[in-house]
Amino acid sequence: MDDFTPRELMIVAAARELRDGEIVFVGMRLPLLGFLLAKRTHAPRALGLYENGVIRETPAAELLYTMSDLPNITRATACGEMLMVMGLLAQGRVDVGFIGGAEVDRFGNVNTTLVRREGKSILRLPGSGGAGDIASLARRFIVLMPHERRRFPARVSYITSPGYGEGRGWRQRVGLPPGGPAAVITDKAILRPDPETKELRLVSLHPGVSLEEVRASTGWDLQIADPVERTPPPTPQELRLLRSLDPEGVWTR
Repeated sequence: MDDFTPRELMIVAAARELRDGEIVFVGMRLPLLGFLLAKRTHAPRALGLYENGVIRETPAAELLYTMSDLPNITRATACGEMLMVMGLLAQGRVDVGFIGGAEVDRFGNVNTTLVRREGKSILRLPGSGGAGDIASLARRFIVLMPHERRRFPARVSYITSPGYGEGRGWRQRVGLPPGGPAAVITDKAILRPDPETKELRLVSLHPGVSLEEVRASTGWDLQIADPVERTPPPTPQELRLLRSLDPEGVWTR
């Protein structure tokens, strides 16, 4: 088995979350590769939506740096407007979306708007993009983030993209459709919401990562599944395909 980077494992784990035939709101950076890897392995009929209005049934022929790169436009199924793909979200037709952020909290709420620092200073961030729509309207969403204590507070500074808000029943109370985070995939572990409380709990440790390391990198008393699994490492086929998609390691190294 070849060595692999934490990012490669994150991409592989993200790809494994997708099911064949699903409509996927792809997102930028690592999700670009996660979607392509799933298409070339177990989900060849997955349909990719991109925020700029592109819809693809077939993978782009070259590595994408942005969703508007020419390889993503060439031979696309459709090239429309942002309203077209956002309309599919609003109709409840999107199965799963990928998002990232600066912070994610114990109920899977994601912040990409602002971070309040000690001393009451505020760090302004780029904002939602399409992430707020994905988190609100997709049937489920997946978060990809580095696992650092400052990024995993008990409560985010600002809810840009709603997860389960304050816990069980919150989405229904505020008028959001069923959905929410299915997984938070980091460079150390995988967290999933508890079926009852909706609080994120540790379900899988990545190879070589200890439970103590994950707890130290989380800003709340992290609940632990029983038993905690070990994330299966990438298979030789997954690594070969992933590295063929990103031969220079732009997104993976």
